[in-house]
Amino acid sequence: MERGLSGKRPTFHREQRGTSFYRIMTLLGLIVGAVWLLMMVQRREVISPFEPTPTPTRVAESYFLEAQAYFDAGVLDNPSTPTAAADERASPVINDAIDAYKAALAADPENARAWSELARIQAYSSSMLRNDTERLARLEEAKAAADRAVELAPDESAYRAIRAFVLDWYAFTPLVSVEQRSDLLLEAEFEASRSFQLDPENALALAYYAEILVDQQKWTQAEKYAAQAVALGPELMDTHRVYAYVLESLSQYNSAIQQYQEAVRINPNMTFLYVRIGQNYREGIRNPARALDYFDQAAKIDQALGVFNPLPYIEIARTYTQIGQFFAASINAEKALELDPTNAHTYGQLGIIFRRARNYEGAMSLLQCAVVGCTAEENEMGKTPVQGLPLTSVTVAYYYVEYGTNLAFLSRPHENYCPQAREVLAQVRAAYPDDPTLIGIVEDSEGICARLDASPAPGPTKTPTLVETPQT
Repeated sequence: MERGLSGKRPTFHREQRGTSFYRIMTLLGLIVGAVWLLMMVQRREVISPFEPTPTPTRVAESYFLEAQAYFDAGVLDNPSTPTAAADERASPVINDAIDAYKAALAADPENARAWSELARIQAYSSSMLRNDTERLARLEEAKAAADRAVELAPDESAYRAIRAFVLDWYAFTPLVSVEQRSDLLLEAEFEASRSFQLDPENALALAYYAEILVDQQKWTQAEKYAAQAVALGPELMDTHRVYAYVLESLSQYNSAIQQYQEAVRINPNMTFLYVRIGQNYREGIRNPARALDYFDQAAKIDQALGVFNPLPYIEIARTYTQIGQFFAASINAEKALELDPTNAHTYGQLGIIFRRARNYEGAMSLLQCAVVGCTAEENEMGKTPVQGLPLTSVTVAYYYVEYGTNLAFLSRPHENYCPQAREVLAQVRAAYPDDPTLIGIVEDSEGICARLDASPAPGPTKTPTLVETPQT
């Protein structure tokens, strides 16, 4: 007997023809779709989800940390290097603190903290720029950033404090008018007061409020708030800087220097702090040697950072001029001119140095470039066009008066510069009719021209008679 199979009998069934057809068509569709997708990926019209992204996404905090590192290193702005990558998908090129905050804002445009910190860095970086035009542009950027921060977070004390600081520095840019300065200071005072109301323990709010009060000549209140700010924020560079500024305004130069030195200890690469220390040694303590030390340190730090700031060299030149070393003064002034041959302020300073060295003719073209501007042909030293400075409270004492006085002093009957001198001096008289010091200088120079006008006109030059020497 045959042995049967045991267990469960397998089940077989015939597949219907229609089902097989639809399955084949589906598979063909998937294959065609896959080929199409592969072609799109190869043409870069579609990015593979498995392809690593060229720029890993960074959180804002990492940009803040990088910006703080640049700030501590003194690299606030590095214009000599590129700030953006050619490939839009590549990560932003970051070379300084400003770049880092801008990168944070590119990733998160609504980040109020990034806007506020950017404004603070931009304001401080303005002190390292080469001329008033650049500084004004940078402070306008800082104001716009501070405005945006407060707009996004109106009840944040820190952001209002920084906006107050920016408005104060913006107000004292030489290119800002007197009327605009007054309005900006009132707005800055309101912001600082509002910041303090929101957080009475905010050391920066107190410090910036004190700085504004000094600029409004409210010295007693300023000293009180500045001291409180240092007590609340002893490790903040800003509190020591402002307290030093207050003490300096009160002629307490030794104490001011100590506070500036504390600020330098916290941020050792802020070159404008070294310049302020040097100025206090030179103008307050009357110690030009110590002043030169600090100006030299500022110049060396700028050089190491790749910052092209002529200010330390101008201050060195001023110091040498003050002690009568005109050759050393001119060398440093010319160095400042090399760093920025278009800076009218540098021409003015160099012109003053030449005048004090009694090189009045040499000062002429330099002061012309500073005051009214000059072409490349007229610029005997820089060989480049220079735009003259507008008449402001800063430029009047150093340039317009010097230029007008120099023109009057060099005037002679056969070479009379008095018409030009009177034109310049008239601008000073019209702008500052109530300033006795300036009006006194103007009247002295006008007196030179009046005496020249009253002197007899030179007669025709007589041709000398030649006498023959008798021959022996």
